[in-house]
Amino acid sequence: MKTAIVHDWLTSYAGSEKCVESFTNIWKDADVFVLFNFLNDDELKIITKDKIPHTSFLQRWNGVKRNYRNYLPLFPYAVEQFDLSGYDLIISSSHAVSKGVLTNSNQLHINYCHTPIRYAWDLYHQYLNESNLTTGIKGTIAKAILHYIRQWDVAASNRVDYFIANSNYISKRIQKIYRRESVVIHPPVDTEKFPCGQSKENYYLTASRFVPYKRISLIVEAFSRMTDKRLLVIGEGPDEQKIKSKAAVNVEFLGYQSDEKLKEYMQKAKAFVFVAEEDFGIMVVEALSSGTPVIAFNKGGVKDTVIDGETGVLFNEQTPESIKDAVNRFETISGKFNPTALNEYARKFDRKNFESKIKNFVDEKCGLFF
Repeated sequence: MKTAIVHDWLTSYAGSEKCVESFTNIWKDADVFVLFNFLNDDELKIITKDKIPHTSFLQRWNGVKRNYRNYLPLFPYAVEQFDLSGYDLIISSSHAVSKGVLTNSNQLHINYCHTPIRYAWDLYHQYLNESNLTTGIKGTIAKAILHYIRQWDVAASNRVDYFIANSNYISKRIQKIYRRESVVIHPPVDTEKFPCGQSKENYYLTASRFVPYKRISLIVEAFSRMTDKRLLVIGEGPDEQKIKSKAAVNVEFLGYQSDEKLKEYMQKAKAFVFVAEEDFGIMVVEALSSGTPVIAFNKGGVKDTVIDGETGVLFNEQTPESIKDAVNRFETISGKFNPTALNEYARKFDRKNFESKIKNFVDEKCGLFF
């Protein structure tokens, strides 16, 4: 059976790319299609197994690597130009437009949905506010483009035969936006890269890119009101100065850290603090695999991974006060969290389990379709 794997784009080796890595582990002879590819050879070797992905006409445009987000209005048109007529099975991995590839009635199209397009749906108003696009000519154009993207996105969802969601949170969004059913298969986590640490030190940890929706500033603000508790912050990004301006002396910024150093900090932390409303939250599972409980905002994909009182502590509001209360509650029950048990729990999200579930699902649907 000739198979094509379609992904939105390859610009970094992150969560969605790790799914593509698993897809090429399962379907080793599959061809890979992306709008554009900016990865280095080492990263590409991991994800596509030395195969050069087919790219769209956008790959050849000057400046696209630096400003690819500016070409959003062309993404739907670009993905529809891929000629997949010679393939039997199409696996699309989508947080944007890849589910919109054109197929015919003799082809089976299964979409692994990381999220419906965030900035066109749930984060629409937040995106406009943060980009200063709420008024003026530029704002009017941006709103018209996103209106078009929403219309196209719903139409494109009808081109998919079966949806797989990466969390129950995303499954609900698929139902809400596309009116389609989906099965939940959580994304792969390389738990073996985050072995269990038994020895804990007296600090809390958070790690993320410093962008608004990660809400790192709230964590820093909360701990700055608890000067008896030490917080280590790993990461960098455009909000760095704004976040640092809220920090007291008990908050230490470590900047970017290698995977090896991140693993060490994860293993030794009292708890990992996570405030974002994420589609899934791979780093949460990496912390659990490291034997570290998680203090997390009780919304989004984290509800699939953190069990209040068993693998961590959940709080219900994205406010410094709510974070403070959760940290204080954690300290009263911290002795009940067993690192080995947390590590064993995290293994249910391991890459091997993901690949087994994906293959079984696709095999079942192929048996019904062909």
